[in-house]
Amino acid sequence: MAATLVRLLLVSLLAATAASAATNSTHTQHHRRPPYNVHLLRHRTGAAGRHIPFINCLSWRLGVETNNIRDWHMVPRLCQGYVGHYMLGRQYHNDCAAVAAAALRYLAGLRHVNKDGKDVWVFDIDETALSNLPYYARADVGFGAKAYNETKFEEWVKEAKAPAMPETLRLYRRVLSMGIKVVFISATKEELRPARVLNLHQSGFRIWESLILRERNETGGAVVEYKTRKRTELVKKGYRIVGNIGDQWSDLVGENVGFRTFKMPDPMYYVA
Repeated sequence: MAATLVRLLLVSLLAATAASAATNSTHTQHHRRPPYNVHLLRHRTGAAGRHIPFINCLSWRLGVETNNIRDWHMVPRLCQGYVGHYMLGRQYHNDCAAVAAAALRYLAGLRHVNKDGKDVWVFDIDETALSNLPYYARADVGFGAKAYNETKFEEWVKEAKAPAMPETLRLYRRVLSMGIKVVFISATKEELRPARVLNLHQSGFRIWESLILRERNETGGAVVEYKTRKRTELVKKGYRIVGNIGDQWSDLVGENVGFRTFKMPDPMYYVA
């Protein structure tokens, strides 16, 4: 009799536990939220708790922007869609705006600008002053997931249709209003100067102290060495680089980078 009673109690306890677990499971499914917000540009992937094939692409982009991933030649094939969504979505523009806002705050904090005309701000061109996104969004370019084609890109440059980066244009105008001169340093070939000048003018960049492009005898070496050399030449002429903005780390490292540097986002290509 006692044994039968124990068995009945155990059965009742197990039944109650099972019912409670089912209730809790239903409650959890309806009320539990993921522990993090899924990145807005991954709206075509899975939700929390499932395998997300593209989740590594966010980490890859972080590695690129922090210069931890170097010497890469193309966007990983599986990340093409992610990079495309990022570049065409709101997040890219928000990131650019955040960089420009930091630069504007730095400008506002400058105690004074020298009156000798030697304070300059260095601007890169591609993906800094001008956006090549209309080109990189093409199917045959795939946001950098296809092999770089120099001939095709130079044909695009000759069209002089790259739109201004609005956040950089705002910074550019503020720099000029403070009496700081603008110097563009680009790895663009010197032979493309007419197209670059036309494109800059049409996009609102009409005033500069110097537009430095890459001479034919300078095209063989690393861009970081070329840009370091050009900045050093400016300093030797007595210029003070109060600021420097570009989308590549090769714009911002080396010697004479300036008092402050600002990195614009660019996960589409890498320039050493």
